[in-house]
Amino acid sequence: MLKYLLLITNKKMITIKADSELLEQIKKHYEKYLVPDDGQYIIFRAEVKKIIITAYKNTKGKDTKITFAGEGHFLEAKKWDNSVLLIKETEIDEPLGWFDIEEQIGSDEVGTGDFLGPICVCAAHVKKHDVSYLRKIGITDSKKMTDQFILEITPRLLKKFSYSQISLSNERYNELTEKGININEMKARLHNRVLLNLLKKHPQVKNVYVDKFVSEVRYFKYAATDQEIAQNVIFKTKGELRFPSVALASVIARYSFLKKMEALNKKYEVNIPFGASAKVDAFASNFIKRHGLETFKQLAKLNFANFKRLESK
Repeated sequence: MLKYLLLITNKKMITIKADSELLEQIKKHYEKYLVPDDGQYIIFRAEVKKIIITAYKNTKGKDTKITFAGEGHFLEAKKWDNSVLLIKETEIDEPLGWFDIEEQIGSDEVGTGDFLGPICVCAAHVKKHDVSYLRKIGITDSKKMTDQFILEITPRLLKKFSYSQISLSNERYNELTEKGININEMKARLHNRVLLNLLKKHPQVKNVYVDKFVSEVRYFKYAATDQEIAQNVIFKTKGELRFPSVALASVIARYSFLKKMEALNKKYEVNIPFGASAKVDAFASNFIKRHGLETFKQLAKLNFANFKRLESK
């Protein structure tokens, strides 16, 4: 008897676990629908009508995880596991990999963990035929790419892709913080704006993804402060490793952050460190000695523990 188990299901995707025997059956069944995919963890990918079936290598066990994503995915998965009818819809982590390569818009942000420098948010539009190009040039999570590579490759991406990018200066960040607005509300509003900007340019896009940073309920509550709200948004953690549009957005956001930091370095003739480490604290102390506290406040997120440590000295 075949051993397989439904793992997860949500509104647009179901994942099952298959042993080697079932894996071969499924692969043979979709043989004429196979599409090229050189992803590191992909065994095979097939497209049937509007459904994408992807088998992932499992480095921690014997069984293989297979996802069914897109319109009609539920009935397609049911062909291989009747127990899909018994599972409640929930959202838990699924295998990483660009399982949706249809036309899409995705957004991501950079700078929220940096004591010094702005927050940069970007939404990017990716068409199906763009995905192979993004893979070929090595686009992935910006945190897995060197800053030098991002600085070199992104100008080419800005010419090729449609995107919307906005930044929140630390002066504005501090003003909002003083009003009682938390970082997640700021991010939700920024994401909503860049998504709306792109959806107005590409109203035909149905798949919209955000790298998840807060619950969906809170996101829409925060975004409701704007007059319009981007609808049908799907939230996923590690979104840049799941959707090419989020990966592209993360790279452009990082590029924007780096360019703004370059401008600040040039303006003050310094080399501003990233993050919120003791190295950043040491830089901050020296900067204040040279340029004064009021000037420093224009660069820093004043609700960070780093600033409290500076004040206590």
